[in-house]
Amino acid sequence: MWPFRSLSATDHRLWMLAWPLMLTNLTVPLLGLVDTAVLGHLDSPEYLGAVAVGANLFTILYWTFGFMRMGTTGLAAQAFGRRDHFGQTALLVRSLLLAVFIGVLLIGFHQPLIRTGLALMQPSAEVTALAAEYAAIRIWSAPAVLCQYTLVGWLIGTQFPRGPMLMLIVANCLNIVLDVLFVTLLGWNSWGVAVATVIAEYAATLIGFWLVWQRLPAGQRFSRALLGRIADYRELLRVNRYIMVRTITLLLVLAFFTAQGARQGDITLAANAVLLTFLLMISNGLDGFANAAEAMVGEAVGQHNPEGFMAVCRTAARWSLWGALLFTLVFFIGGPALVGLLTSIEEVKATALAYLPWLWTLPLAAVGGFVLDGIFIGATRTREMQNTMLFSALVVFLPSWWLTTGWGNHGLWFSLVFLMLARAASMGWLFVRYTRQNGWFTE
Repeated sequence: MWPFRSLSATDHRLWMLAWPLMLTNLTVPLLGLVDTAVLGHLDSPEYLGAVAVGANLFTILYWTFGFMRMGTTGLAAQAFGRRDHFGQTALLVRSLLLAVFIGVLLIGFHQPLIRTGLALMQPSAEVTALAAEYAAIRIWSAPAVLCQYTLVGWLIGTQFPRGPMLMLIVANCLNIVLDVLFVTLLGWNSWGVAVATVIAEYAATLIGFWLVWQRLPAGQRFSRALLGRIADYRELLRVNRYIMVRTITLLLVLAFFTAQGARQGDITLAANAVLLTFLLMISNGLDGFANAAEAMVGEAVGQHNPEGFMAVCRTAARWSLWGALLFTLVFFIGGPALVGLLTSIEEVKATALAYLPWLWTLPLAAVGGFVLDGIFIGATRTREMQNTMLFSALVVFLPSWWLTTGWGNHGLWFSLVFLMLARAASMGWLFVRYTRQNGWFTE
């Protein structure tokens, strides 16, 4: 069980893929940490609450189309395993065209989308006004964000993890610098955070295009066949619709969580925003192993290699568990200090510390779902991902929240932990079932 004893070739390959993705993923919550820190030290919690609500709205809006990343990774990894150069390139071209089309549509319909989202979250009037201003700026990054999902997914699937690391680290560092410049020096408050994010998203996309251009299969020329037909795009959407439903369900749970916190007041909303930033750090850190598993599982499925498939699954699970234990230790020992770094508002700090023990349980509760997501994405078992998420949200999360409404915000956190456990248990059951039936290599 000790992680460094007799490392296998699979361990080495997983780590070669995972460590750049881990660094990449950890820069994502770093943005949230900086956003929270620069706004959490202003004189009013409304700015922090506005960015929490606005960012949550865009998390839902953009990750509704998260299949542009996850679906591209699984399909690209399988094409990579088959050594299908045309399939890799065609997938990239068609996915990028689809990303631009969807992004332009989101800009065109942004006003009703933003109004509806804010109405459902029901923050205070002050927070609503600031969040609407933030959202009206952030929406202009839609085409860049969706192209970025596709580029990152393709680079992971073709086993070039340093590409996403470079494009996101550079862009996120730019975002941090602009956050400090716009908010701290120029005093632009919450809308300055939005401007910084839009600029950084387009920078990441431009870097991604350059990296992918360098990685296109040798000898593969551009041709009309790469564009495909309308039927090819319908097929691409059909394959990924299950990921879309799964992602919407998860994000609606998080939006519901934010909305229920907002109904308990701006202080609770801001405290939950601080702790959810740490949850994002946990998820992005552990996703490094899951993302590596996506690429290696997809390659094994493309090669029809059951032994390699199981070796990847065992290795990814072992390292993910050690990572979860490390996160638990970090937040158990250093949680109060980390909360103090993010906000100097005493009421928000005290409230966040009251709910900090729930954060200690989240890494171990969530790790099973994270690593199994990677396995199911690599094997393109997307319908099963959808069904287990619907079960966890509708049969587990909502009833547990309703039964614990008397616990206040503690009931919310209890239900979130229960959701994570339900995802791990239901996907684990399916994993065992498919493994026994050798079902990973059948259509």
